[in-house]
Amino acid sequence: MDVLVRLLQLLVLLLTLPLHLMALLGCWEPLCKSYFPYLMAALTAKSNQKMESKKRELFGQIKRLTGVSGKVALLELGCGTGANFQFYPAGCRITCLDPNPHMEKLLTKSMAENRHLQYEQFVVASGEDMKQLADGSMDVVVSTLVLCSVQSPRRVLQEVQRVLRPGGVFFFWEHVAEPRGSWAFLWQQVLEPTWKHIGDGCCLTRETWKDLESAQFSELQMEQQPPPFKWLPVGPHIMGKAIK
Repeated sequence: MDVLVRLLQLLVLLLTLPLHLMALLGCWEPLCKSYFPYLMAALTAKSNQKMESKKRELFGQIKRLTGVSGKVALLELGCGTGANFQFYPAGCRITCLDPNPHMEKLLTKSMAENRHLQYEQFVVASGEDMKQLADGSMDVVVSTLVLCSVQSPRRVLQEVQRVLRPGGVFFFWEHVAEPRGSWAFLWQQVLEPTWKHIGDGCCLTRETWKDLESAQFSELQMEQQPPPFKWLPVGPHIMGKAIK
């Protein structure tokens, strides 16, 4: 099976050779950083239509975390175009974190459409190093389709726990690998080297549920959902929450 994967990876590489050459020469990444926000804007709009009820169910739980002030300090990792803003309850004070500075200009539309939220700051940083944010400063951290593209999911989860207050909640919605040994998993292995370039570092074969299970949260609730787009190589999605 490994030999077949390598042969098919080589075939895909040959078919997409110009892309890989641009990446090797350092030309692809700046281009990807510029176009990827617009690709995400289109995909997340369609995804929200398919997953609206589940997202409302998940993020509706944030209401329970409001304190006496009625406010919730919420950090969204890889906020992208702000596609989740419509699902957050009133009283949320939003801090957006994204390593791609091009995302900030696309947040303007979402901010204008969601006046029930208060916007604090946009932080250009990776999830592995959120030193701009103080320990225990957040009531809620949200990650949707982010842990697939970070360098170290485990390090990100450590940082999430650091910035969450005791009893704070990490809400997640992530795509993960297909079952090992399946043909779907084989094709994810085949396409992953090329997909990483197209998807701004997105990994198709991550078993993110293992990172969540091994992280030292006091409570973890998780369920699996089928992928919203059958024509993309991304696998099933996991959604849920983890309590510090």
